[in-house]
Amino acid sequence: MPNKTLTGTLLIAMPHMQDTRFAQSLVYICGHDDMGAMGLIINKPLESQNVADLMGQLGLDNNDQELTTKPIYLGGPIEMGRGFILHSDDYKQDGTLQIDEHLCLSATLEILIAMGQHKGPRQSICALGYAGWMAGQLEGELQQNSWLVMTRPDADLLFFTPDQDKWKKAFDKLGIHPELLSFDAGHA
Repeated sequence: MPNKTLTGTLLIAMPHMQDTRFAQSLVYICGHDDMGAMGLIINKPLESQNVADLMGQLGLDNNDQELTTKPIYLGGPIEMGRGFILHSDDYKQDGTLQIDEHLCLSATLEILIAMGQHKGPRQSICALGYAGWMAGQLEGELQQNSWLVMTRPDADLLFFTPDQDKWKKAFDKLGIHPELLSFDAGHA
């Protein structure tokens, strides 16, 4: 996959994924280049954790009751004490990374403060940790048939589909039945 970036795509774990951390996961790729890749798992909420709780732990004011029902996600197994927010592009600040024409990534307290004041993005996924791949590692996993790539994930799938339904719905959007997929990668 030389010179082709996966930034802005969604990785769908194949049904036979052996790594339990990624089984039935969806990983939104926030950055991919010659040095490697970084993404966030968007369908694995942490048990009994929400954005309002996190804000309280950080000593931040929260005037938005909806944040008590907004989950915190396990973004991946790397740097699980670090927070990331994947969000709509209606909110930008210094340090916000524009991923594609609709989505951004922020990793500062300012976005949480803005969310607590009803000044944050319309849509967001808050995650602790991230998924990362060294140079060539993700490409190898794709060749091993570990992931399926969705090139243009929509806001409905990312932000509005119930977490327990996201993995299956991603396959549905591609017109694929996961139970019919082969475990073997094809080689020409």
